[in-house]
Amino acid sequence: MKLVTFKKSSLDEHSRLGAWVDGDKIIDLNLDVSDMPQFFEQNCTADAQKRIDTVQQQLSDGSNLSDVVFSVSDVQLLAPFPRPASLRDFGVFKTHMDAASRITGKEISPEWFKLPNYYRGSTSPASIAGHEAVVTWPNYTEKLDFELEWGIYIGKTGKNISIEEAPEYIAGYTVYNDISARDIQFRHMTLSLGPAKGKDFDNSNIMGPCLVTPDEIGDPYNLKMTARVNGEVWAEGNTSDMYYSFAEMVSFVSQSETLFPGEFLGSGTVGNGCGWELDRWIQPGDVIELEVENVGVLRNRIGEPEENPAAWKEKV
Repeated sequence: MKLVTFKKSSLDEHSRLGAWVDGDKIIDLNLDVSDMPQFFEQNCTADAQKRIDTVQQQLSDGSNLSDVVFSVSDVQLLAPFPRPASLRDFGVFKTHMDAASRITGKEISPEWFKLPNYYRGSTSPASIAGHEAVVTWPNYTEKLDFELEWGIYIGKTGKNISIEEAPEYIAGYTVYNDISARDIQFRHMTLSLGPAKGKDFDNSNIMGPCLVTPDEIGDPYNLKMTARVNGEVWAEGNTSDMYYSFAEMVSFVSQSETLFPGEFLGSGTVGNGCGWELDRWIQPGDVIELEVENVGVLRNRIGEPEENPAAWKEKV
């Protein structure tokens, strides 16, 4: 099942839950739940499938369902969870780590091979964006970058989860573009507290175009990943390069910590999946398409650099 959170238009006050079917149709699920976390908390998958089957039968019978079924191009897709309960972004692709080591001249820490590492990202409403959202170009960066990633949402509450049990807690998968202001990010990271304003700005965490439930993914560790800029392939990789599985990540995070529906765990960048590794830099107006096999294509346009007369003045 491919689930989406959408609005009929940008003027809608409230978002809706839908199912993406038949290539280009969104079915309004019209369930008695308010959002995606509640959908999984109340285990609404069976009700959703029943609704999909009913609507598709009505369509085949020639019913006019224009108030229930919409074209993907006619709706605004939000991130599947527009306000994830938390965002943890890992770094589990070995090829990406090798590239970082080569570029920086620093060897991969032996600890990387012993336990998965992550940082906490912003989940403010302004930082989370979906398919076709315009990417903010912060006024303080000259090197904006995309990151070809994917990730999972937690589907039920759990704590001290074993690796064997962890797949039961995965609600579904989505494509993730971790937009990064590289110049300020690397300056911040010399201070040992994380990327800070290198990743904290409006529309910096882009997810979508949908959530795909595990039953439709197949083998999650043999999926092709592709990044295109203005239609040109910039990067290709495969999920088989993940040193840690999502099950291992879920189990690790859950140690002495309760996880709740809607928490997001990102994979980190696939090898060669960002401009920093390639030494190729996106520009305002570029269209970025990130694709993960069996999940979909997440497409966004890069906005113009923001003007800000109240920009931060550095101390000297």
